[in-house]
Amino acid sequence: MSACPAPSPTQERSFGAAHVTLLSGSDGGRLDRLHQQGSAKAFLHPGPEIVLLNTSGGLTGGDRLSYRLDLAAGCRATGTTQTAERAYRSTGTAARVTVHHRVASGAHLDWLPQETLLFDGSHLARETTMDLATDASCLMLETVVLGRAAMGETVTRTTLRDTRRITRAGRPVLVEPLHLSTGALTAGPAILNGARAFATLALVAQGAEDAAPRMRALLDEPGVTGGASGFDGKLMIRLMAGDGWPLRRQIMRLLLALRPGPLPRVWQN
Repeated sequence: MSACPAPSPTQERSFGAAHVTLLSGSDGGRLDRLHQQGSAKAFLHPGPEIVLLNTSGGLTGGDRLSYRLDLAAGCRATGTTQTAERAYRSTGTAARVTVHHRVASGAHLDWLPQETLLFDGSHLARETTMDLATDASCLMLETVVLGRAAMGETVTRTTLRDTRRITRAGRPVLVEPLHLSTGALTAGPAILNGARAFATLALVAQGAEDAAPRMRALLDEPGVTGGASGFDGKLMIRLMAGDGWPLRRQIMRLLLALRPGPLPRVWQN
């Protein structure tokens, strides 16, 4: 009689969801509702500044993470993450991240998460949606870093499907799908051209395009290439670098020029 094969170990999956609702207040907004579940946590600081945290320590295949911020009319707030989000090696299935923010009339949201760090063999699917009322505005940042250069890490296999969508009164004003696969890591200059870190910064607001010349003048960080363009109430800045640190320095300079007040506290560490 042949022996039965040993069962494959079941890999634990993490799940987290955090939902914060703000009402208008003297400090830009005040907490109305806080829901947090599983590995997702939310902290509210003066500003108001909402800091989101995934306590699982990172994402791997099959994990699910959801963040949502709702700003009532007249609010002005910043949303960010406590640290870089790490996507680790996957056995095949994708880790899924869903970010969905709603910004009501006259409100503004700065969505400034810290870097997404992709490790070798990672598989991440992420959707970020920002729903703006007719006269609402937002600043949205997404940064991706391939491995940790300081640790000598090389990423040769990864899959990233990342969709960013901004709507105004239900109509799309910005839709950016990104599909990064193993082939893109070795493709020619039209893809990454050897870059290990890249970012997109989008400002959607009345007159946002007017800031493009001023932003171009700030694109002088050594080791970072980029461009800024403005059109139809949008400012788009795209950056690429060989390492995450010079890219972060360049982003911080741009953020200080684009928004009032200091950077989020977690960005200053």
